Amino acid sequence: MKEKAIKIVCLDADTLGFDADLNEFAKFGEFVSYPKTAANQTIERLKDADVVISNKVLITDDVMANTNLKLICVSATGVNNIDVEAAKKRGIPVKNVAGYSTNSVAQQAFAGLLMLANNMEYYTSYVSSGEWVKSEIFTNLDRVITELNGKKFGIIGLGTIGKSVANIAKAFGCDVVYYSTSGKNNNNEFKSVSLDELLTQCDIISIHAPLNENTKNLIAKPQLDKLKSSTILMNFGRGGIVDETALANAIDERGIKAVIDVLEKEPMIANHPFLTVKNRQNLILTPHVAWASKEARQTLIKMVVKNIEEFINGK
Repeated sequence: MKEKAIKIVCLDADTLGFDADLNEFAKFGEFVSYPKTAANQTIERLKDADVVISNKVLITDDVMANTNLKLICVSATGVNNIDVEAAKKRGIPVKNVAGYSTNSVAQQAFAGLLMLANNMEYYTSYVSSGEWVKSEIFTNLDRVITELNGKKFGIIGLGTIGKSVANIAKAFGCDVVYYSTSGKNNNNEFKSVSLDELLTQCDIISIHAPLNENTKNLIAKPQLDKLKSSTILMNFGRGGIVDETALANAIDERGIKAVIDVLEKEPMIANHPFLTVKNRQNLILTPHVAWASKEARQTLIKMVVKNIEEFINGK
């Protein structure tokens, strides 16, 4: 595409955060940003756009057929909300961003893990409630604190994020192993094991895999039954990898602990089984925010800008 002023439309700016600076997109021409976009608004809002920026709004074949899009920019790594085959047939490039959130996700994983291992919620509540003031001794040991050092740490999905988590776990003194969901990842630093070995032997399991035919319901009741009762299971990959009803039952019935940032349906449904877990202290649940550090979102926007620049320059 020859360099000229173009119109760019961002369909769901709210997914980039209230503090996101989108002003740089205006340098390309006209820039219009919508906080959110419903499915029945998409075509109208894109009717004279050259470029669309979307995170979760579906860009279907029907949308492409009724607009004149020349570039689809995904403000995320996954392109599952885009009809990629339809875009290919229509000659519309689809550009995503990758690698922007590695540090953010890894940090969030250990934030949740350490909250559980150190029983932080209980101890901060103990102090803020005024109970420490009433204590006759200098400390409180009502909840067990466990060290990460020496624990067997299993990673499901040793991609870029999985490797970052593995290195941090190693720095904590963990014995790190991994299971490759694709069977293609080979790493000389960490031991590759079968899924059964990882589930039965690991004290901590962290999921960093995409959702596909190899990972859908990868961790269901039969797999959860293999975990030690002291296991901490974390999912920072995608909802749908873990059977959420089965996990909720395992938390209550077996004492399994969990750190969950992604769900099969987002936003969370009103009657989700995690909302009625009795052993609430064993569950850290966050609303798909692991990717979203301020620094990660700034990097994401820069990468989308670069994608548009490369498209304009014919790269």
